[in-house]
Amino acid sequence: MTEEMFVHELPNGMTLVGQKMPNVSSAAMTVLVPGGASRDAGGCEGAAAIAADWCMRGAGNRDTRSLHDALDSLGCRHGEHAHSEHIGFSTAQLGRNLPEVLEIYADVIRRPGLQEATFEPCRDLVRQDLAALEDEPAHKCSVVMREKFYPYPLGRCIYGRAESLAAMTAENARTHVRDLFTPAGCILSAAGKIDWDALRKLAEARFGDWRAAAPEPVATLQAQGGSTHIRKQTSQVHIALAHKSAPLGDRRYYAARMAESILSGGMSSRLFTEVREKRGLVYHVSSQYHCLKGLAGMFTYAGTRPEAAQETFDVTVRELRRLAEGIGQDELARSRTQLKSALVMQSQSTVARAAALAADFYYLGRLRSLEEVSQAVDNVTADDVLAYLKDFPADGFTTLVIGPKPLDTTSAES
Repeated sequence: MTEEMFVHELPNGMTLVGQKMPNVSSAAMTVLVPGGASRDAGGCEGAAAIAADWCMRGAGNRDTRSLHDALDSLGCRHGEHAHSEHIGFSTAQLGRNLPEVLEIYADVIRRPGLQEATFEPCRDLVRQDLAALEDEPAHKCSVVMREKFYPYPLGRCIYGRAESLAAMTAENARTHVRDLFTPAGCILSAAGKIDWDALRKLAEARFGDWRAAAPEPVATLQAQGGSTHIRKQTSQVHIALAHKSAPLGDRRYYAARMAESILSGGMSSRLFTEVREKRGLVYHVSSQYHCLKGLAGMFTYAGTRPEAAQETFDVTVRELRRLAEGIGQDELARSRTQLKSALVMQSQSTVARAAALAADFYYLGRLRSLEEVSQAVDNVTADDVLAYLKDFPADGFTTLVIGPKPLDTTSAES
C-alpha cells in the first residue's frame, strides 16, 4: 500500500508534514519549536526546560486549569520537553479531535500566558529534575557524556545548573520564548486519521500571519572530550564511553544502526554475551546511537561493582573494537530482524510516526517512507558494516566514571 505523506511550507518558514495511516482512529501531532537548551543564554541555562512547562500554564484566554480541562475534554494526552535544538510539544487524541487540539496549541505556541505567578512552580520542577540526577547515576552518565562529547553548547544539560536556576527570573525565561519561538524552523507534524487538506488550511489560518525573525545559528566551541571521574561513594560503579558515528543523512547511517544492534540488540548481542553472560561483570551493559544535526555518537554504558570496574572497562573497550574484526551472517540477520521489528512497531503507533516525520524533516529536509527505511536496512551487508567501522573506529573515546575511585582509562586511549 502506498504511503500517503505530505509536506507544505508556509511563506513564513513554518513547515507542515503529515501522513495518513489507514486502519487507525487516532491521530498524533508533534510540534518542534526553535528554542532548545543549546540556545539558553549564558547564565540562564535551564530556560528552555522552564519554558516548555511554562507555556502550558495558560495560553490565549485560558488559565492553567481551563487549558488542561480543554485538552482533557478532548481526550488529549500530551507532553512537553526541551531538547538540544527545539522545544517539543506532542499530543495524541482521536483523529476527529485533532483540529480542536491544534487550535489550543496555536495559543500555546503563539500566545502563552507566561504569568509571573506560574513561573516559580515551573522553575521548582526543573530544579527537582536536576537534583534527581544525583539519585539516578545511569541517567547522569547520559547527561554528562552528551555535555562532554558534543561541541558546546549542543550537548548542554537541559536542566541547566543549580546556580543558573537560582538566578533565573521570569523575564529571563520570557525573553527566551519571545526571541526564539519563531515560524522559521518550526515543524508541525501529524500522523494517523487526518484530513490533510483541512489540517493544512487550519494551520495556515492559525500560523500563517506569524511573523518573527529566524534566530541566529548557535555558535559552538570545541567538544571537551577526555576522561572524567566523578567521585561518589556508592556500591556501584557507572562507566560510560562515547565515540563518533555517522549522522542521519550520511550514506553510512544504516550501517551504523546495524552495528549498534549487533553490539547491543538483545540478549544475543556482543556486549550482553561477552561482558555480562560469559564474565558476569555487569548488571547492565548497552550501546546506544544518538545524533544531533550533522553529529552523532555511539554511547556505551556499563553498570558494575567496584571490584569488577577496571575489568569491565577494559573488556567493554575490547568488545567495541573487536566488532571491526568480523561480523557473522547470523549476527547480521538477527540485527536486521530487530531493526525491522522496531520499524513495524513504529508503523503502528501514530505518536512514534508523527515524531519520526518531524525528525526526518529537521535532519534531512524530506520525509522517509517506512518502505524506504525497510529497504535501506535490507540492503546493508556485512561489508557495509565493516566499512563503516573502518571510517568510524572505536577510538578517540570520551569517557566517564562515576564511583569511589578513578579507573585506568589507557585501554581507551591506545
